[in-house]
Amino acid sequence: MTRDTDTAVEANRLAWNASAVRHRESEEWRRQISGFADGAFSTFDPVVTRALASNGVKNARAVQIACNNGRETLSMLALGAAHATGIDQSDAFIAQAEELRAVSPHGSNCSFVNANVYNLPRDLEARFDLALITIGVLNWMPDLSRFLTVAASLLVSGGRLVIYETHPVLDMFEPHANDPHLPHYSYFRKEPFITDDEIVYDGSPAAKAPPSYWHFQTMGDIVTGCVSAGLQIVELVEYPHSNREVEYSIYEGNAAQLPLCYTLVAAKP
Repeated sequence: MTRDTDTAVEANRLAWNASAVRHRESEEWRRQISGFADGAFSTFDPVVTRALASNGVKNARAVQIACNNGRETLSMLALGAAHATGIDQSDAFIAQAEELRAVSPHGSNCSFVNANVYNLPRDLEARFDLALITIGVLNWMPDLSRFLTVAASLLVSGGRLVIYETHPVLDMFEPHANDPHLPHYSYFRKEPFITDDEIVYDGSPAAKAPPSYWHFQTMGDIVTGCVSAGLQIVELVEYPHSNREVEYSIYEGNAAQLPLCYTLVAAKP
């Protein structure tokens, strides 16, 4: 990794660790710690549920890259995965993932790895039938191409990568601007967005935290990154609903509707 990549990765790790307490104090955490006692409980919405079901999650050896507190890793088991592994660099969120695993009847079929995604244990390579990347992960990655190469390396031949992400077009807009419907940032912005606010998603006021780096990606960067990693694009579907923070819901339901999120499926030959 370059020095800049190292800086961004470590800064984001510290920022996520500092934000973990807020997430654990939320109503959503209480819903999850209660819900996962039921083996059928899932935090997935219908879009990603369909994407996983149609791409072989049942009986799969599945992995989630940048799993946060493990809620979606455990949700793959509710959809029928044989085993699920979650990977995240934040030790604070991995600790929360272990709490959720402890209450789940699927706990013995789940494991969590605390590691920098750019420096994963070699024994994870070519172990998984299905890999999952969800909301916001790609934007935290300072080297997108290398990250997607790592993701591809985890898959067996014939394995599939499912991405459910915020659409890059949405990063052009600032919901708190005087005119939130006027593009605020260039689609082709190269410099990361740096903030010292806590990383929260529920619209509550954010306290200060170590600085975090949010990187702008184009759809071309993402698709080309998958292809350069040796993957074959199977499907790209764009949707008009937002899967970001609650303040982005203002971009839904407009007459001139933007693409707000997407699913991308890519296969390893």
